[in-house]
Amino acid sequence: MAGVTAVEYLWRTVIESFSEYQLKTIVTFVIHESFYWGSYLPFLLFESISFFQRWKLQPEKRTDTPMLKNCVARLLVNHFLLVFPIIMFTHPVMDLMGADHSVETLPTPSFILFQLFLFFLIEDFVFYWGHRALHTPYLYKKVHHIHHEHSAPFGLAAEYAHPLEVVFLGAATLAGPMLFAPHLLTLYIYLALRCIQTVECHSGYDFPWSLNRWFPLYGGAHFHDHHHRIHSGNYSSTFTWVDALFGTDNAFQAWRRKRQLAKSAKD
Repeated sequence: MAGVTAVEYLWRTVIESFSEYQLKTIVTFVIHESFYWGSYLPFLLFESISFFQRWKLQPEKRTDTPMLKNCVARLLVNHFLLVFPIIMFTHPVMDLMGADHSVETLPTPSFILFQLFLFFLIEDFVFYWGHRALHTPYLYKKVHHIHHEHSAPFGLAAEYAHPLEVVFLGAATLAGPMLFAPHLLTLYIYLALRCIQTVECHSGYDFPWSLNRWFPLYGGAHFHDHHHRIHSGNYSSTFTWVDALFGTDNAFQAWRRKRQLAKSAKD
């Protein structure tokens, strides 16, 4: 097969192995589940090894077995009764908008990267305003308080939420793809990265190799853990710029300056 790249060959193998219906429903759901649960496994291991506790943001709080079991039970209900139906609904809509999965229309790596960045920006902006609304007294009491049962979050708690919030999370995640109807390969990559990102942000660990250490606009666990600690501020999902623009990171910045001063005085 001269002139055929490895990506084209692998993608052709994938689309010839499943029907279009399966590709846009079952396979998408499997990708979500695989990367959501799979990306938590390293953090589950870190929790049991004392060496890694030096990077735990709230080391005094541990994830016990009952807490983990309760989280898993709610997640299984949410994923199979909400996430999967959402996936079933959105793909026919994207078909109408022109989403494609053929080998001939595979996007270039640079275009995939451009769309991925665009999708994360859109998701972050939509999530910010929805999340901020969830912290109004009525919505917090009726909906969002469930997610805040964990003041020291752990990876799996990312999608531990009220069913209405799960619907909102899905809508925010799919806002970019719904607007721009990407190639299915791009959607797969975006979905996988989004699962990894949300689990990492809720992991409760800030490692020397964490993305926020070398890409300051990325919030990561360091940024989101503070939101769970004080139950306000830092409303964005991925980046820090919207919170900085609207001043909803003031408490976080003050806390960080205080910690830095305390560390300097100790040194």
